[in-house]
Amino acid sequence: MSVQRWTDEMVDELASSVTEVKESVTELRESVTELRESVTEVKESITELRESVTELRESVAQTNDSIDGLRVTSQALLQVAAQTQRRMDMFEEEMEVMKQRHAQYEQRQAESDQRFNILLEEVRYLIRGNQNEP
Repeated sequence: MSVQRWTDEMVDELASSVTEVKESVTELRESVTELRESVTEVKESITELRESVTELRESVAQTNDSIDGLRVTSQALLQVAAQTQRRMDMFEEEMEVMKQRHAQYEQRQAESDQRFNILLEEVRYLIRGNQNEP
């Protein structure tokens, strides 16, 4: 076995290498620290994103519920509108019948008035005739 002697140059190179390794280790530690911070930030972002997705799902569910409610309401309003239209149609038919009945009543009333006036004239004629006779 041979013994090797360290020269000043070798010691300087070793010291320089050790310094470089120390600097590399320090840089590596700093990089690990930065990477941990980045991982923490990504985790926080993922947590926020999950919360946002949860809120969005809730909002979508509420929107769907609102849409369902609007569908039910619109169907009910359509039914009410259809019933109202049927009632209006029936009312218009009843009004037409009432107009016809009223026209018939006015016609009969006019005929009755005419007969009454004829009878009144006949009664007056008879009264005048009786008054002229002694």
